Amino acid sequence: MLSPDLREAAQQLIATGRIRAEADPERYKAAISGRKELARFFQAEFGWPVDTLEMARLIRLHKRRIDPPADRGPRLLREGRAGPLAPAGVMVLETLICEQLWRRPRISLRELLQAIAQVCAAEARTGRLPTFRVVAGEGTPKKEAQQNRQHLIDALKLLVAEGSITVDADLDRAANDGDSDLVVTAFRDRLAAKFSSLSPTLLGLGDLPPELHAAALSADFLAEEPASADASAAMTVHERRLQALRRLVDDPAADPVDDESEQVPYLHTISGRERALTVAASLGLGITVRRDWWEVTDPSGLASGIDFPNGRRTERQAALALLAILPRRPEPAAPLPIAEIIVLLAQARTSLPRWAAAYEERLPALARAAAAELVSVRLLVTDPGQPDRWLPTPGIHLWRARVRQPQPGPALDGAPGRAGAHSSEAACPPPATALPAGTASGAEGASPPPSVNQSGITS
Repeated sequence: MLSPDLREAAQQLIATGRIRAEADPERYKAAISGRKELARFFQAEFGWPVDTLEMARLIRLHKRRIDPPADRGPRLLREGRAGPLAPAGVMVLETLICEQLWRRPRISLRELLQAIAQVCAAEARTGRLPTFRVVAGEGTPKKEAQQNRQHLIDALKLLVAEGSITVDADLDRAANDGDSDLVVTAFRDRLAAKFSSLSPTLLGLGDLPPELHAAALSADFLAEEPASADASAAMTVHERRLQALRRLVDDPAADPVDDESEQVPYLHTISGRERALTVAASLGLGITVRRDWWEVTDPSGLASGIDFPNGRRTERQAALALLAILPRRPEPAAPLPIAEIIVLLAQARTSLPRWAAAYEERLPALARAAAAELVSVRLLVTDPGQPDRWLPTPGIHLWRARVRQPQPGPALDGAPGRAGAHSSEAACPPPATALPAGTASGAEGASPPPSVNQSGITS
């Protein structure tokens, strides 16, 4: 068991991978005091190393997974809020920025743009890097040049957010004004801590097919022979345990049957079940257990960036409306086509015409957004055989969404009340709250959490 004094530090490490002294002084101090216990816990239970870099004032957790989630990663920052996932072009530029800053820890934006453009021009001939031009001219449309500049600014924002660099001017202004300049200053010790794998050159990634890259990058040592596609069938008990526990604390849910070995699934064994529940309890996570599904909740909200089911966005409300009817379908596990979701949303708008007014003529777009919300927390999975169709998971039976209709507002000066007037629920759809059917139990049918506002799902 992990000491309760280190729980919050461990939760933040799971969520973000780092604790910075300037951003979280109390948790940083606790992590420094319990550095040995933290390192021992993460190494023993997950096989993840923890680095304590006092010179960089940073605690770094290196999370490695052979099956990393495809729908997670750094998100673009828009007006101070997390936006969509960063595209591949932004991630490539972030790598090139780190390369230049390692050589020159202090550099102006113009010099950085020029250096990266030169590197890309040299490698573009071999196809290893795309061309990168930020000045419109012959052969470079203005739109392409502006997009390249915006991608580089987005990459700088990601590095600023994680504390690897600082800038002395507004990045948004630099994105829109081609004549503006600023100075980028890097912390070399923190740049060095970004590497979570062995050297890609030593691993020989160029000689491996893409489907084996994740396995190679998550390796703890150089293998004499490259991993094969059927390596998962020959996993040891230790490797199966690491894979199961990593999924449990890193994903919003875990499928205990998703074990490609020919042995009993690890989470179905008595020792595996008890160890998984103990680890989750050490981290303050709640677990609702079915034989075919493990649902994970994070009452503290520290171990995850996922805020489901909270939020009042139209897409989130539509997702809750969908979640309310999924367990009540004649065949809950049957494929869910987009047409069925559209019918549900149309019925909701019939009873509440003011709800989702922005999607009045775009219900298919709202249906896809609602399904995407549930896919992100593994209540639905996309059907690989057909677009715009989803497959419900057993997790839908562990949630209860309550429908709450808006109440008539109070009358003014003797006038009759109007539905939704003077009420924050005027723009709300039928779904208002949702909570897991049970948490922190290790058995089916446990009691729900005391407060819906504390419910969340760990990612």
